[in-house]
Amino acid sequence: MLEQWRTIADLDAARQRFEAAIPGWQPPAAFGVARLVSGRPVFARVAVGDGFLPAVVLASVCGHSGGSASYPLTPAALDRVIALLTPAVACTELPHPNLHAWRGLRQQLSLGEHALAAFAGDLSMPSDDPHVTAMLEQAAVTR
Repeated sequence: MLEQWRTIADLDAARQRFEAAIPGWQPPAAFGVARLVSGRPVFARVAVGDGFLPAVVLASVCGHSGGSASYPLTPAALDRVIALLTPAVACTELPHPNLHAWRGLRQQLSLGEHALAAFAGDLSMPSDDPHVTAMLEQAAVTR
């Protein structure tokens, strides 16, 4: 039987396990997954100040430990993120907007197309990474 996280306590325990596996882990202020459309990232969802379990699951696949950065995300890597996070749907006490958004984005990816993951360590700090900058711009509009 596949693992299922049925309670908020289960979600917290899973988050703590993922966090412990990343040396120096620092939760992001914002994060998201996007696909490139005409060279510009279009984020399925930007999470600001929430989604700590999805953030660390995404980071574990990307190799991110803190700060601001973006990473290419192959379809196989996005599938891995989704699979690792899927046990969370067993907890019906909370919505799972990141997982739902990422599943939808995955379905939109064409053959040979990649996604990207972006993390911002601080909402007030500009980034040299154009994908992080685009994510922060979207976050500012949706807040």
